[in-house]
Amino acid sequence: MDTLFNILIPVSLAAVLITLMVGLYALHRGGDFGRSYSNRLMRLRVLLQFIAVMVLVAAFWWKARG
Repeated sequence: MDTLFNILIPVSLAAVLITLMVGLYALHRGGDFGRSYSNRLMRLRVLLQFIAVMVLVAAFWWKARG
């Protein structure tokens, strides 16, 4: 299980970072692309942040338990 968390933690954090960067690019670019995607990407970022926090909490819980 430790190996799983060693993979899930960086993947979830990278997903948040990539979504944030693409969302900021959409905000900066503006136009039709910005209007269409910036709000969706920021909502997706919030969802991915929640998932990343839950993965971190689960990893800490697993370490404390065992």
